[in-house]
Amino acid sequence: MGMRKDFGRVGVLMAGPSSEKKISLKSGRAVLNALKDKGINAVPVMIKNSSVKDNMLLLKSKNLDCAFIALHGAFGEDGGIQHILNKLRIPYTHSGIRASRLAMDKIASRNIFRKHGLGVPACRVIKKGSYKIDNLCFSDFPLVVKPASHGSSIGLSIVENEKNILKAIKLAFRFDSRIIIEEYIKGRELTVGILGDKALPVIEILPKHFFFDYQAKYKKGLTDYVVPAKLPKQTADKVRREALLAHKLLGCFGCSRVDIILDNKDKPFILEINTVPGCTETILLPKAAKESGVAFSELCIKLISLAYEKTQR
Repeated sequence: MGMRKDFGRVGVLMAGPSSEKKISLKSGRAVLNALKDKGINAVPVMIKNSSVKDNMLLLKSKNLDCAFIALHGAFGEDGGIQHILNKLRIPYTHSGIRASRLAMDKIASRNIFRKHGLGVPACRVIKKGSYKIDNLCFSDFPLVVKPASHGSSIGLSIVENEKNILKAIKLAFRFDSRIIIEEYIKGRELTVGILGDKALPVIEILPKHFFFDYQAKYKKGLTDYVVPAKLPKQTADKVRREALLAHKLLGCFGCSRVDIILDNKDKPFILEINTVPGCTETILLPKAAKESGVAFSELCIKLISLAYEKTQR
């Protein structure tokens, strides 16, 4: 389809019921403006809750030909909105139900990565209400504590000693009924965007905080980005190859962003896959696309083209 204006009426789905609503609104507004600037009939669709009935009625009322998903976190990335769009037979951007659910669930996705030989951090899973703090023994610090199915570093803590572990566990449980306590891998923080069936240039993330937390991700000036990352070609190729493999193993489609830690022996460890990565001109996936010669508006149009292609398949 390429650069075209006959996509019909495109609804940009944004807001949503998750803790990442603010980020979704930023993505959605940026996408909406980019599409309108290219003459595409794009309209905002504000998702208020996760009700199937409410959202079926809302989407029907908008008379859409295609949906651009700019919903981050729960309902947007876990297969919820995808299920409704499938029922309505509306083509949509990004991954389908199964891949969305797998990517959102860090436990399930890591099991798949591990099975196929990709590096993942060693971890243990704790369920809410089924543990006693006195029975949890930790010796190797620092540790990373985070919800099993959340993004944007929400609910994540890096714990440097035993006295802070309970506080971190309680914080993570505020966002999920399952949490992950994993080894902290010291290394370089990288991310690889996937567009179509191609891995984009590797980006290195250099937060000015101790780690790439919520503020560092979204507050201007708290993080530096190196695009492309200064890596030996062999290492960069390996990181991109493993990121693309992770994307394919989960069955992701359209685009994704794979977050990776490269340890001091140049071994990549997959942390997670974002099936609906942030989408403004200054956020990671668009940065990588721009490095490959794809402008932000072209990226948005490419994703709509792929949505129609997926439907035709």
